[in-house]
This record gives sequence, structure tokens and C-alpha cells, in this order.
Amino acid sequence: MTDVFSTEKRSQVMRAVSSKDTGPEWAVRRLAHSLGYRYRLHVEDLPGKPDLVFPSRDKVIFVHGCFWHQHRCKRGNRIPKTRTDYWVAKLQRNKQRDRHNRASLRRQGWQVLVIWECQTRDEEALRETLCEFLE
Repeated sequence: MTDVFSTEKRSQVMRAVSSKDTGPEWAVRRLAHSLGYRYRLHVEDLPGKPDLVFPSRDKVIFVHGCFWHQHRCKRGNRIPKTRTDYWVAKLQRNKQRDRHNRASLRRQGWQVLVIWECQTRDEEALRETLCEFLE
């Protein structure tokens, strides 16, 4: 059976969704810091305000939620059953904005890595990804 929220409850749930300091973002930040890498957070003058910015390396990392940015995993491959037209359009805009931001950063000379929420669950694989990207 599918949980169906009232309008008020759905609004409360959606307001609780954070765009910064998420669990997956914290996982990446803790690991990067433990590996000795230092970074800046959410630099506002860069396209898309990357989650982690490594200025001395000209590298940035975005930590994307699978649903919100439409990853090809099980969680990201879902569309809500209500207001489908709204959600499809919104999620497409998110993907388009992400592509634009990555392209803008690359034109400015930044190397870009996207880490998906589902990838933060395997710490060893995440460690390898970070080390390979940041070296």
C-alpha cells in the first residue's frame, strides 16, 4: 500500500528537504577531510555553487541526490504518482541546470566530479573515487 499524505503533510515533508549539508554530502566531506584534502563549501560565485571546492587543484565536487537529479539507479528512476506533469518538468529542469553548470565550470577551467547519493553508501569505492579525482 502506498502512503498518501495530506496536502499539509506533503508540504511539511518537502520543506524538510535540504539542499545543503545533506547526509551524503557530509559523508563525502568527512572522507575528503580524513584523506587530508581541504576544501571550501558552496562557493556562491561559481556556477551551481558546488558542494566542495578545491581551489588549489581547480576541482569541484557536486553531491547529488539520486531522486532530485535523476540518477539512473532505483531511487533516481522514480517519478511521483501525483502531479506527474509538474514533477517530470521540474526534474528535467534540474538535469538541464546541472548540465549547464558543469559545462560553465569546465569552460572556466574547473574539473568537475558528480558523486551520487547512492555512491556514498560504499565508503571504500567512494575513497577510491575521491583519491583518483583529487590526485
